[in-house]
Amino acid sequence: MDQDSSDGRTRLTVLVALTANLLIAVAKLVGGLFAGSPALLSEAAHSVADSCNEVFLLAALRRSKKPPDRRHPFGYGKERFFWSLLAAVGIFVMGGCFSVFQGFEALSSGAHESTDGYVVGLVVLALALVFEGASLLRALHQVRNDPDAEGMRDPALRTVVAEDGTAVLGVTLAIIGMALHMTTGQVAWEASASFAIGLLLVYVAYRLGREARDQLIGEAADPALQRRIRELLAAEPEIDNVASLLTMRLGMDSTLVAARVDLVPGMDSEQVELVSVRIKRALARAEPAADQVFLDITEAPPDGSPERPGPRRGGPRARDGARRGGETGRGAAARG
Repeated sequence: MDQDSSDGRTRLTVLVALTANLLIAVAKLVGGLFAGSPALLSEAAHSVADSCNEVFLLAALRRSKKPPDRRHPFGYGKERFFWSLLAAVGIFVMGGCFSVFQGFEALSSGAHESTDGYVVGLVVLALALVFEGASLLRALHQVRNDPDAEGMRDPALRTVVAEDGTAVLGVTLAIIGMALHMTTGQVAWEASASFAIGLLLVYVAYRLGREARDQLIGEAADPALQRRIRELLAAEPEIDNVASLLTMRLGMDSTLVAARVDLVPGMDSEQVELVSVRIKRALARAEPAADQVFLDITEAPPDGSPERPGPRRGGPRARDGARRGGETGRGAAARG
């Protein structure tokens, strides 16, 4: 699937979630202040956090498409991962911590036992459940209809799904807490709902933050892509053996590939250079995501033991050609 088209759909999904969360946040805040409900105020903080995070995700979608420049020769694809990490921090601080604080506040201060205005609060939460559910269905629809099954690998879309799913569960907990408070007159039920919402948000923030961290520090391409790249290289007639293959995701549609390959003997430097360029182009055509390819021409031991210095096959001319061709191939890949 075309990455620009996918980004357009993801942007629409984020905008739908942002619009829903802004409206819901205002309604929850007004209802929470009117009813004096800690659970409803916790949900208001949750929606504010989600709204801020969606702004982060929109920034990620825009900035990750910037072209490479002198300071960032591999492009800005990892901006997507960075802003997703900020979104996780936002969920933790603005949502999780505030909700836990609201629970402690309700218990320690012996919150006002009156449930006046709770009917309005429950109506607000019911409407929030409808809007949050609609936003979640929109995100899940995009994930299900992604022909490349890339949806949940997109940190922006993954964050929206996590936020909306957590919001639906959080609203449900708030409704249960408020209803039990109204029924029993015990604020502990509502405080417990605030604690549960806070712990849920902290857990979601931890999971999203861990995934963003893995991507930022250099996550390998998925195993299926690595396998296809290795098979494509091994199928090239000029390659005797693929000694090692290293990959790293640079963005949603960009992957760095560093392969150490053993060429067939008897090739001179000009042949090695042409072969390196051709292999790189063939790999890019077959796997467009592999847009940064570096080939290291080396001698792979036939018994699979660790590589060690030794004479190359093919005579002095082939050795010189392989060495110079490896440098030329790397240069061509870097310029590409």
